Amino acid sequence: MDVRLLISRLREAYPDAACALEHENPFQLLVATILSAQCTDARVNMVTPGLFARFPDAAAMSRASQGELEEIIRSTGFYRNKAKAIRAASERIMETFGGTVPRSMEELLTLAGVARKTANVVLGVGYGLSEGVVVDTHVQRISRRLGLSRGKTPEQVERDLMALLPQEDWIDFAHLLIFHGRRTCAARGPICADCPVVDLCPSGPYFLGGQTPPWERRARAPKGKAAAPRRTAAAASKKKHPAKKKGPAKRNVAARRKGSAKRKSPVAAKPGRGPARGRRAR
Repeated sequence: MDVRLLISRLREAYPDAACALEHENPFQLLVATILSAQCTDARVNMVTPGLFARFPDAAAMSRASQGELEEIIRSTGFYRNKAKAIRAASERIMETFGGTVPRSMEELLTLAGVARKTANVVLGVGYGLSEGVVVDTHVQRISRRLGLSRGKTPEQVERDLMALLPQEDWIDFAHLLIFHGRRTCAARGPICADCPVVDLCPSGPYFLGGQTPPWERRARAPKGKAAAPRRTAAAASKKKHPAKKKGPAKRNVAARRKGSAKRKSPVAAKPGRGPARGRRAR
């Protein structure tokens, strides 16, 4: 594939492609990116104005209580873990980095809640440093559809993209694919008829023909195939060998034993006569 042509087409289609998280400095970007995990950027942007008005920097954030943060960021989901990560990252920034968000991948990865994706966002958007490619769900999906990577993990996809793309395009390329994924190349029902790069995309002919590309079928297959046999086997086993009702059986056994004990109990001797054993002996 002509990567430069691909980038040129995407830039023409999405001239406004940029990080959607609202922020004023690298620290706010770091916090917003942590909050964006399993949450939309739009939702994060609804939460951060109030959060940053109360805790504008690492010093203030490190002094925030867990409960205060949880209450403010609750709507972003996973708020307990996110609050812990934000507090811990803020404390480390104050204690180790003098209150400034570090500018290297190695140092950023020492912060709580920070993996390569978050570090790449902070470096690329916050500092303008190209140390890697941001790989989110859109970038991973579209990279596979375009044939740029067959990697199954974000790390594998990032390595493939770094090898293919000029380093000066690493930052912008991720934004372009994210916008492309949101507006055109959706996970379900991509709008290939309106795609600006459909003629460059090996997946395009399949989708236009109402089919799923074979590499995408393979990527989806293991989940369905692994789950179905287990459910079928379990259902068949239950049908063939129904579970026994142990409760009533135990009660019936106990009742039978009790009745048997009553029948075997000795007959009481009548007054003035010998024991029952003697009578039976006669």
